[in-house]
Amino acid sequence: MKYLVIVNPTSGRGYAETAIPEIENYLKSHELDFEIKRTTKEWEAAEFAEKAAREGVEIVVCASGDGTANETLNGLMRAREAGFTQTAMGLLPVGTGNDFAYGMGIEEGIEKACEILAKNHQEMMDVGQVRGGDYPEGRYFGNGVGIGFDAAVGFEAEKIRWTRGLLAYLIAAMQTVFIYYKSPTVEISYNEELFSQPSLMVSVMNGQRMGGGFYMTPKASPKDGLLDFCIAREAGKLRIFELITYFLKGTQEGQPEIKTGQTQKINVKAITGSLPAHCDGETLCYKGKELEISLLPKAIPFIVPEL
Repeated sequence: MKYLVIVNPTSGRGYAETAIPEIENYLKSHELDFEIKRTTKEWEAAEFAEKAAREGVEIVVCASGDGTANETLNGLMRAREAGFTQTAMGLLPVGTGNDFAYGMGIEEGIEKACEILAKNHQEMMDVGQVRGGDYPEGRYFGNGVGIGFDAAVGFEAEKIRWTRGLLAYLIAAMQTVFIYYKSPTVEISYNEELFSQPSLMVSVMNGQRMGGGFYMTPKASPKDGLLDFCIAREAGKLRIFELITYFLKGTQEGQPEIKTGQTQKINVKAITGSLPAHCDGETLCYKGKELEISLLPKAIPFIVPEL
């Protein structure tokens, strides 16, 4: 069985590149047949993944962060659209947040993740798709879409180069509280419900967390056929700091600003202002007007831990 391992050397503030010898050693110790390819430009991971699927490679592994994992997923989904459906996806979490891998049940640590790859236990996982912003034709996601405050935090976190993971996002969150513009008024529709409100953020999830440790939807599962959402209405600066502590523990449900639920499709439209948004940590738009998010149940085989 052939494994293609796609590495973005800049992931994890360069940690992915330094991790390659360790990855090679562990994969060799499991006697796996693998090839490593480094990316050098944006969307090259998608190109590598799609080409591999079309050539019959059985497993494509992304050894990087959430953004490169998202590109890899998009390449595999494009191949599946063309009828090349036999390739499974795996993850080695060596990025900054590693939320995509966390949502798939893959623990951090190269040795453990390589062991999961070697066991090759596959399950069909749900995949989300978002249309709008800079991607009117649509972009797939494995973990989630963030609209509003959490997207702005992600954009700020990318500017922080001296640390990574949760700390970078916490620092960015504190910065964003003071620079974030007034929450846009949005119209949100799902499950035949329609309402408008000034919203601090809207998180639509296939996984559980974003930002390396903010548990947006701690009960979500990428194989239950449903998207989980968490909608926060406008809040003052001090209250935002309070809410952050709840999100760090995943206990925000029940707070007066918070609305949660499940759906297979949700639409978010800016009535006033605009929508900054990300998809698995990658920029969807800085000033979008409308986003349509839906779920494709059991869309792709994924290598996950055995229960």
